[in-house]
Amino acid sequence: MTLAPTIIKADGSKEIFDQRRLALSLERSGAKSFAAERIAQLVTDTVAPGTSSKEVYARAFALLRREARPVAARYALRRALLELGPSGHPFEDFISHLYRIEGWEVETRKIMRGKCVFHEVDFYASHKDKNEFLAAELKYHNDPGYKTDLKVALYVKSRFDDIFSCDPSERECPIDRGILITNTKFTSEAIAYAQCAGVELLGWGYPVNNTLFMRMSKAKVYPITALTRLSRAEKRILIERGTIAVDEVVRDRRLLDPLHLASDQVGALLAEAEGLLSLHDTVSV
Repeated sequence: MTLAPTIIKADGSKEIFDQRRLALSLERSGAKSFAAERIAQLVTDTVAPGTSSKEVYARAFALLRREARPVAARYALRRALLELGPSGHPFEDFISHLYRIEGWEVETRKIMRGKCVFHEVDFYASHKDKNEFLAAELKYHNDPGYKTDLKVALYVKSRFDDIFSCDPSERECPIDRGILITNTKFTSEAIAYAQCAGVELLGWGYPVNNTLFMRMSKAKVYPITALTRLSRAEKRILIERGTIAVDEVVRDRRLLDPLHLASDQVGALLAEAEGLLSLHDTVSV
């Protein structure tokens, strides 16, 4: 029996290539089971020892895009978040949009009083139905191999501790909890500390039953960078104009006007966007 080759992950670590896992990830993105199996087999036939996970993804994505662009767009969501950079502001705007769709009122980059000093939090949100108030610190990374680590969790905990320690009578706005949000994964140390110290985390694969991927899928909120028919330059134009999510262009196609696309291009782009939003909710791998 031929042993499966070892591939190199984005963080430099090695793992055994798993054809079944690739097929499952394609299915969970919306691919039909027979298509997922066929694509996984085609990719497997090209994987040699030392192949990078980036190369595996690129081959699977290219094949999936020929099959169904909306499914390919969903398969590319993690990397689409990486494309929101290089600064963290577009990611902050995207997460704020996600929370608004979920029913929160959001203020971005808000100054809040702490016991010792004032802090600028990336966003402050309130939910009338839940009578809940939260502040969030966002950490954006455009390196797929980077993980949000213990140092960041410690830093965020100290900031929120200072805010929570402020005399309630001097506090300009109520706050119930703070949360650290990232577009990548957390290190095991960061998770262990957060669980012990009571720091709420939200990342690509955490918490297990309510990951960022799951939240995006449930709310049907996806970054504009996920659309496969947009060039990198076109994505940048839209982001600079404040268009950050796919559902925005579906609701108002005039947001695409700065791209000066032909009518058939607009039609194809909106068809992909609507197809992406119509995919059923799923779970992350």
